Amino acid sequence: MDPDATVARLRSLLLPRRLLLLPLLWSGLALGTLPSGSGSHRVLYDLLSEQQLLEVEDLSLTLLQGGRLGPLSLPPDLPDLDPECRELLLDFANSSAELTGCLVRGARPVRLCQNCYPLFQQVAAKMDNISRAVGNTSESPSCARSLLMADRMQIVVILSEFFNSTWQKANCANCLTNKSEELSNSTLYFLSLFNHTLTCFEHNLQGSIHSLLQLRNYSEVCKNCREAYKTLSSVYNEMKKLNEHENKAEPGTHLCIDVEDAMNITRKLWSRTFNCSVPCSDTVPVIAVSVFILFLPIVFYLSSFLHSEQKKRKLILPKRLKSSTSFANIQENSN
Repeated sequence: MDPDATVARLRSLLLPRRLLLLPLLWSGLALGTLPSGSGSHRVLYDLLSEQQLLEVEDLSLTLLQGGRLGPLSLPPDLPDLDPECRELLLDFANSSAELTGCLVRGARPVRLCQNCYPLFQQVAAKMDNISRAVGNTSESPSCARSLLMADRMQIVVILSEFFNSTWQKANCANCLTNKSEELSNSTLYFLSLFNHTLTCFEHNLQGSIHSLLQLRNYSEVCKNCREAYKTLSSVYNEMKKLNEHENKAEPGTHLCIDVEDAMNITRKLWSRTFNCSVPCSDTVPVIAVSVFILFLPIVFYLSSFLHSEQKKRKLILPKRLKSSTSFANIQENSN
């Protein structure tokens, strides 16, 4: 028997009496049947005809066996999305899933900006479509209101803010062109030098690459890859200075996370793993300046001593001694 047809017939017959019927009906069905001699059965016979009673029992058995009432049991004013809004929501969901997978896969080593910027732009475009979209008719609410402001959670807004926050913390804009359509030339050049340096490390390793962290002689790596490492470090420092110069009003700004992580990996391999060092090219001037500063106080005091005026000591006789001496001289002359 079709449950929907049964419900329709039952509604027309039993709506005024359903509050009375349901307790009696379910009390009998809890025992598995409705005995003909029970009080519940007699009450039902008084209220319904035999055909109506059979329909009620058939409907109850359908419910117990996992049947459903169908759409007639749902409120007629249940809110639903317009086809256009549902399409926009599915597009945003698919784009968000792709971007999330890209971010997780590029977590270590960090490859967020260089691998995920097309997907981030796609998610941003889908969010803009939702914000600007309006329903098919002038009377229907906008999709932005239905998808962004219809509930307390606002899942779509939370996801969009998470993606924007992640992108800003990674400073991916510093790796891209002004329109964020592709990687900048400086970023591409740095990444090519980074790959070249890692290739040099790999080709000059002595022993198995799996025993990289053990104490070994990496003199060949230090010797043959010194120029590649110096070039990479120099380009990184230039990019950092340029970024600080362009963002003077925003102190503490960084390069994009991909570039910083690549440089950190290279420096750890060079100094900690390979125990290499880059000799300073201007050692002689540094030593000369240090020696000059060290001897500067000595030169100062020595020059002060040589050029200062030396005061001569003069013997000053007392007046009594001077007068007595003069008197003795007079006596000596008189004699």
